[in-house]
Amino acid sequence: QVQLVESGGGLVQAGGSLRLSCTASGLTFDAYALGWFRQAPGKEREEVAAIDSDGRTSYADSVKGRFTASQDNAKNTLYLQMNSLKPEDTAMYYCAADTSWLLLHRNARSWGQGTQVTVSS
Repeated sequence: QVQLVESGGGLVQAGGSLRLSCTASGLTFDAYALGWFRQAPGKEREEVAAIDSDGRTSYADSVKGRFTASQDNAKNTLYLQMNSLKPEDTAMYYCAADTSWLLLHRNARSWGQGTQVTVSS
């Protein structure tokens, strides 16, 4: 059974940085596409970033140039480095995994419980 556990969220001032981590178990890490999603209160969930072991990445326009996704296959861990944070980045951040790059974007089959990121102005 795939298990994803996020950490690293918190309260930060606008302009600051945070690094989120997502530790995975129950899967062959480098065989999966991995992603970060977020959901703010009253808003739909949106994809933030995705990555696979071939180095393929994708980012939401709203975070390009500020956020970077990376993975450490030896540690079964996915990261999201978030710089120049803005109040509108405030949300619950979730990591997700799927064996399919396409399904990761459409309806990933494995999800973590989320970590809260709050950016104050």
